[in-house]
Amino acid sequence: MNFKYYLGVIVAVPLLPLMYFQGKNIRKKIPQLPEAKEPKGFVNGDFNKTINILSIGESTIAGVGIDFHKNGFTGTLANTLSTELKNNVNWRVYAKSGYTVKQVCEKIIPKIEETATDIIVIGMGGNDAFTLNSPKKWISDINKLINLLQDKYPNTPIFFTNMPPIKEFPAFTKTIKFVIGNLVEILGKELKNVVQNKENVFYFDEIITLKEWSKKHSLSSSNSTIYFSDGVHPSKLTYQIWGKEIGEFIVKTKK
Repeated sequence: MNFKYYLGVIVAVPLLPLMYFQGKNIRKKIPQLPEAKEPKGFVNGDFNKTINILSIGESTIAGVGIDFHKNGFTGTLANTLSTELKNNVNWRVYAKSGYTVKQVCEKIIPKIEETATDIIVIGMGGNDAFTLNSPKKWISDINKLINLLQDKYPNTPIFFTNMPPIKEFPAFTKTIKFVIGNLVEILGKELKNVVQNKENVFYFDEIITLKEWSKKHSLSSSNSTIYFSDGVHPSKLTYQIWGKEIGEFIVKTKK
């Protein structure tokens, strides 16, 4: 896998000046959307038991592109788990747009208030790819993140979401999709290898393609913009499809 990364580096280096200017133009065109509001919630399914969930991550977990967390990824995830597991769900989001795994370890994990939780969901990878982190650095930071969480919550299962589908982002040029999209897939494969050797840690490794999502959910694949709020971040529809899929993955894994 590292061979593929270093081959990618050789190909990417001559493209970096072009990507720099393309990136500047993209940032000018993309609207600056705020993070979702109200990062706490409760799903009352009128059950006898309540479970607690923590969602941790970057901009997608922070809900950029959606109004309230209850209408986005974590809200949908909580609703799915409540229905499938027959539990009320108390949920909390700890996430920040633009953060890498290293920044999550340093700036978010120490601020988590909960002393106990039943499920931890982590969504990362985009910013580590955009900052061109190497697989070695990525895995080092991932191991640190897992260790910090397992020290804090020794018996709590940790679920990593699938990596962001950068190759599908309509706002990006073909060059950026090629370089960053391939890198994020390499990081995903490295994450899969690490998780296989960890107890009580799981990774939903399905690569998202809008064509397959459209077929699976009977949506129009000809209009890919329905999946995005700004050409980069998910739309309400995408957050809810994604949250439901991760919820179903967690239920299947627990069974």
